[in-house]
Amino acid sequence: MEIIIKWECVNICKCQHYTLSMPTFLTPGRHGYSVRFSRTRPDALAVATSQYYGLAGGGTLFFLEIAPDGSTIVEVQKLEWTDGLFDVTWSGTSDGVAACGSGDGTIIVWRVGCAAPLRVLRAHHSEVCSVDWMRTHLLSASWDTTVKLWDPESETCLNTFAGHSQLVYTAAFSPHSPATFASVSGDGHLKLWSCTESSRPAAVVKAHDAEVLSCDWSKSESHVVATAGSDGLIRGWDLRRLTAPMFTLKGCECAVRRVQFSSHAPSIVAAVSYDFTTRIWDLKRGCDPLETIRHHSEFTYGLDWNTLRPHQLADCGWDSLVHVFTPRSLV
Repeated sequence: MEIIIKWECVNICKCQHYTLSMPTFLTPGRHGYSVRFSRTRPDALAVATSQYYGLAGGGTLFFLEIAPDGSTIVEVQKLEWTDGLFDVTWSGTSDGVAACGSGDGTIIVWRVGCAAPLRVLRAHHSEVCSVDWMRTHLLSASWDTTVKLWDPESETCLNTFAGHSQLVYTAAFSPHSPATFASVSGDGHLKLWSCTESSRPAAVVKAHDAEVLSCDWSKSESHVVATAGSDGLIRGWDLRRLTAPMFTLKGCECAVRRVQFSSHAPSIVAAVSYDFTTRIWDLKRGCDPLETIRHHSEFTYGLDWNTLRPHQLADCGWDSLVHVFTPRSLV
């Protein structure tokens, strides 16, 4: 699949604005930052939250389960931490194990059913705002401007990548090459790295004239990465020729906090924004949203496709709501 969409694409499909019927979960007194479906169980989720909009107080990790009839989301367990929790990722090898990034610079590893953390990884000097787990290795990105590679089993930091000049918002392993990852930063750059070479990135591009908040790899094309910025734009990059974006997606009225390619439909992209929306694009149909979903009343922060159930999404936001739904445009 090679999709070239220029920014001047015409609007060939109208945005849809409605609230979907869906199971919803309330995290009282906690503001949602990240939601992730389990990699092994289609009805299990983890949600990382913080008190007081992440500015003060502690954090709570919720392990949730969608009821068998799909009508409700039930709490399996909640685990407290002394600082805010800003991202969560499920283990790449162990069922029921997840890691969270915290405002105190730690990465906390928990197992469903256990009250105490399995491990606490310490090396960052500021908030950890992104974590990603691929097989036996874990990535963490921090406001201290670094990305760290971990062996979580031995609690060992294997490498530190210090190529950004401002805070690093996201670091994500390539699903096609576990020894490769991408990072994006407040410095506006997308950088590609080899896990074995920390001295310099393999490739660099000025992705946005603004802070870059999120990145995601295409699940079908190993050379395609999407970036999302505080400029409200989503850009796609062909890593074989980084001279210009291969597409630019418009529609968000504020910063785009997360972007993610669908695991089941290569041309489908979802994103959440500080304009309280979740939006869906189909790259085959243009650069304007296929659907706009408005079911949050505060910043929408977390987003994840269910890899085990086609077209199912979860999102969460500062309004303390977690929604699980299938966009109507994809039914």
